[in-house]
Amino acid sequence: MARVIVITSGKGGVGKTTMTANLGTAVAQLGKKVCLIDADFGLRNLDLLLGLEQRVVYTIIDALSGECTLEKAIVKDKRTPGLHLLPAAQNRTKDAMTPDQMKEVIEQLSPSFDFIFVDCPAGIEMGFRNAIVAAQEALIVTTPEVAAVRDADRVVGLLESENMQSIRLIVNRLRPEMVQMDEMLSVEDILDLLVVPLIGIVPDDKRIITSSNRGEPLVLSEEDSLPGMAIKNIARRIDGMDVPYLDLMASQDTLFTRIRRFFGFGNKEK
Repeated sequence: MARVIVITSGKGGVGKTTMTANLGTAVAQLGKKVCLIDADFGLRNLDLLLGLEQRVVYTIIDALSGECTLEKAIVKDKRTPGLHLLPAAQNRTKDAMTPDQMKEVIEQLSPSFDFIFVDCPAGIEMGFRNAIVAAQEALIVTTPEVAAVRDADRVVGLLESENMQSIRLIVNRLRPEMVQMDEMLSVEDILDLLVVPLIGIVPDDKRIITSSNRGEPLVLSEEDSLPGMAIKNIARRIDGMDVPYLDLMASQDTLFTRIRRFFGFGNKEK
């Protein structure tokens, strides 16, 4: 039976769907059979970020209405063996599906996959309820911004009230040079506020935007990059491996920053 993991955030625009596309791909690269479910009805983007938009014929709603089987609605990613997508309907609202229907879909898929990742819509309305209903684990994506962390805190409270078995945090788009200059929340600040175990930190990098626009998850790139390595490390941790964290602050460790730390300025390194 599959491990069902919802990827969520309080605030939109923190890179949650991009993270879902990359993490799903990275876990499939470990030899696992993965299904990504796009639960963001009306704002379907996961197919675009995976470069599968031209191959979507049916959606999860078509399968529920009996227009096709669930197997027919699933799109296989030919570039990444083991990776599959169950697309959302683009012309339906978040109320087009009920939590019971989502649970039924996941129960049908579960015996055929190792992992099911559900891309949760931003916010805490019906779409959120649908996305979390069958999940045993949750990954919360936040950026080091006060508004994003505050919204993430609200989601943590809701997940805890639903007795989610495991809740872990991904800090996305960290800019070490801004943390060093005390211009951005540090990972320690965020962990103090949210009190949720950390599973990964992904640095800000324009290559993530470039790869998203091309429909090619960054983890597929042959060129090594810090965000690509960070996401692959998160995938290994999800799979139960003990992987050390990258030292993202190392490149900022200049004479100037060492002097600042000596006099008590700047954030503690991660």
